[in-house]
This record gives sequence, structure tokens and C-alpha cells, in this order.
Amino acid sequence: MDFTYDAVTEGYRERLLAFMDEHVYPAETRLHEGTGDWGPPPVLEELRRRAREQGLWNLFLPGEHGAGLTNLQYAPLAEIMGRSPSLAPAALNCAAPDTGNMELLAGFGTPWQRDRWLEPLLDGRIRSAFCMTEPDVASSDATNIATRVERDGDTYVVNGRKWFATGGMSPHCELLVVMGKSDPAAPRHRQQSMVLVPRGTPGVTVRRGLHSFGYDDGDHGGHAEIEFSDVRVPAEHLLGGEGDGFAIAQARLGPGRIHHCMRLIGMAERALELMCRRVTARVAFGRPIAEQGVVQDWIAESRVRIEQARLLVLKTAWLMDTAGNQGAHTEIQAIKIVVPSAVEWVVDKAIQAHGAAGVSQDTPLAGLWSRARTIRIADGPDEVHRRSLARRELRRYR
Repeated sequence: MDFTYDAVTEGYRERLLAFMDEHVYPAETRLHEGTGDWGPPPVLEELRRRAREQGLWNLFLPGEHGAGLTNLQYAPLAEIMGRSPSLAPAALNCAAPDTGNMELLAGFGTPWQRDRWLEPLLDGRIRSAFCMTEPDVASSDATNIATRVERDGDTYVVNGRKWFATGGMSPHCELLVVMGKSDPAAPRHRQQSMVLVPRGTPGVTVRRGLHSFGYDDGDHGGHAEIEFSDVRVPAEHLLGGEGDGFAIAQARLGPGRIHHCMRLIGMAERALELMCRRVTARVAFGRPIAEQGVVQDWIAESRVRIEQARLLVLKTAWLMDTAGNQGAHTEIQAIKIVVPSAVEWVVDKAIQAHGAAGVSQDTPLAGLWSRARTIRIADGPDEVHRRSLARRELRRYR
């Protein structure tokens, strides 16, 4: 394994770091200007225009539809974006859940589906939401999904209730990717299918926007609770084949976890930087806070945890490029276990070093902590990944 950044990666890194310094960080103070209707902050459109002009657009997507980068090439770019998670990913059209949905359409969509939804998503003209989690069942076990997707002639009928459909509150959201149960009698992992539902389809009701640790996350479209009542879509809206839903979801989650984890590492780097600046500038009990042994311990431990996490994610990205998602299965689960907890710890210490300012709106730390803590549940809770990883490890001894 050689984790030296190649010339392509270095070129993008230099341009992206400059873009962050010149445009993204200065725009953070304007993040909440003009919001309130779940729409993107006005400053985002300006950033998106500049990003496109500089060729920093759709970097996440390999192949002909995106920048053509490998997972290993994209990972350090995702880390840089993670330093400003509310603005940078969206500015570069690299924000979830649109990234995962674009990957699904690129990998499993028909030519018609790609023309209808992938092209406007790639162009940044519309938003989308991924509707998998449900309020009435333990969605950590995807086979529990109760929403029904039933064939009726040349249509599919969708009935059920979803929540935490990120992006679903945005006025620009036009596509809902819905996972439901199409054949309860099939084997457990062949019962589910995915359908593409236009948000304005009769029977689709957006009930409310859900908060995450008190944040409405309106800057990236909020998290919607959505009811589907006898929602009919044409049969050509089926993504892949009937019974492919679980496998498609797993394919979506692999690259998504790389993106999440590298953005999280960027968040940790930002938090560590803020902590170091704070403790060197403040004096308590007659000397700089940075001279306190406990604070030095936090800083050293933060650096170690960040470096360990980054190396594991880069290894995972390399394995995905060389052995595929299945070949990186263990590592994909490992980074989902390790990285959010490590980053949560680092951000927590940065908050502690800032005192009251750390929990206020005057620093990004409270928002960063909320994101890190939430990821320990999103895309599968820690405990599910630990269970699966342990069973995989034990299999060699049975």
C-alpha cells in the first residue's frame, strides 16, 4: 500500500485548499442569512458558481459522470471539505444524500432514469432524499423495513412512513429514493426493492422536519418525515430489479462511509486547530492554558487518534479500489466504528478547552460535535457494525 498522494490528488488538494481559504471560510458567517424556508443559504449559490468555474464539481463520482477519481484520490478531498461541513460539500455538489443517490442512478439506473434525474442532480438543479429509515421499526436491521412496494399492473404502489429522509425538506428536492418490502415471502435479503418517487406524486405527504440535537440542519435540506399513502409510480421507476433493494443499499453505503469518515476527520482537524489556538491565547491561574498537563494530553491524544483514523480510512479506500466493496467489507465496518467516536472525542475536548464559547454559536464546535455524534447512529449504529464485524472474525474459528 502506497498512500502518497499522486499528482492528480495533489493538484485537486492545492486548488481545494485555496478555494476553502478564499471563499468557504469567509462565507461561514453568512451561513444562516436568509434561511427559514428549508432552502439553501443564499451564499451557497455564489460558492457553487465559483466551484464550477474552478473545476471543483462532482469530485466524488468516479467514471464518466464525475471527476473520474478513485476512492483513494477522493478521500483527502473529502477530508478538506469536512473542515466546513455545512458549506463545502454542498458548494462542490458533493453533499449527502445526493452523492449516494447519484451513485445509485449511475450504477443501477436505466438510461431513462439517468436522463430524468441523474443529469439534473449532477448539474445541481435539483435535490433528492433517501427514504429508508422508519419510525415504527428498528431500522438498524434493514430487513425490518415495513413500507410496502407492490406491483399493480404497470405501476408500483407505495404505502408506509419514513423519517430522517435528509434533504427531504428542501424546496429543491424533487426525487425520493424509497426502499420498501416488495415480497415478504422471499428470502430475508431479497424481500426489498427500491423505487424512484417524484416528491410531488399524489399521496406523498411531508409531515415535518426533524431536529438533530436541536439543529434543524436546514442548510442541507433538513430531515423529513414522509408518509406514502397509495402512491403510484410507473413500473419503469423501479431501480434495478425486484428484490435488489438490500444489495443496492449496501452498494450505496460503501462509498458513502468513506465520504462520511473522511469528512469527519476534516472536522477533527478543524477542532484540534481551534483548540490549539485557544489554549495558546488564553491564560488561567497565572499561565497559558496550553501549559496545563491535561490540555497537553488532550492535544497529543487528539493527534494520535486522528492519524490512526485517517490511515484506516485510506486503507479502506485503497481496498475498495483494488478489491471492491466486498473485499473491503471488514474495513468499511471498522471505519464506521472507529472514526465517529474518535472525532466525537476530539471535538469534545476542543469544546472543553473553549469553555462557554465551545457550546455557543461563536464557534463551529457544537455543530461539529452534533454531526459526529449523529453519525454513530446514521448509516447503521455502532453496535450493528460491531456485531457484524465480530461474527465475521469468529467465522474463521468455527
